[in-house]
Amino acid sequence: MFRRSKADEPATQPTASSAASPSGTTTGSGKGRPTPTRREAEAAAKARARAVTDSKEARRQARDKRAAESRRMREGMKNGDERYLMSRDKGPVKRFVRDFVDARVSIAEFLLPLLLLTFVLQASGNAALVRFGGALWTTTILVVLIDTLWLVFRLKRALRERFPEESQRGTVFYAVLRALQVRPLRSPKPQVRIGGRPK
Repeated sequence: MFRRSKADEPATQPTASSAASPSGTTTGSGKGRPTPTRREAEAAAKARARAVTDSKEARRQARDKRAAESRRMREGMKNGDERYLMSRDKGPVKRFVRDFVDARVSIAEFLLPLLLLTFVLQASGNAALVRFGGALWTTTILVVLIDTLWLVFRLKRALRERFPEESQRGTVFYAVLRALQVRPLRSPKPQVRIGGRPK
């Protein structure tokens, strides 16, 4: 008489692992979210692959754009485009100086080749060639000095006539450095022919 009936016993509670989600989908152990279907997994994988591909394509396009811009800048510098020139080369005065130097043949641009020739003659061991090499080098230095002084004199006179109100600071040094460079290696490249008129 003192036994409890089965109706009085507490109902057995379902375990957490066997509980179903409200949508009817069984949740994974400890995940708290439904297991993705195969279609959803494939779609996610494709999205990740597409993102990687798009990132690589974006980097490639940025690299190509930088390369094209660099080529455009180099060409602009070579052709004397003011937008791409360094500050030392900008301005109408510097352009006139370049044209003035490029319109003539400067003995100074042959200084390096003649120096190499002199070294070869000096190293030959032949007394006559050694004397000739020494005389050639001395003559070259004198001729380059006279030619450079003549260039500077004429350039200053032309600048005073062409740009009387403009500052001429640094123009002589700029002209001498350009005259020392071999014509094909000058940058910006010459825009006038030998014997032409500066612009």
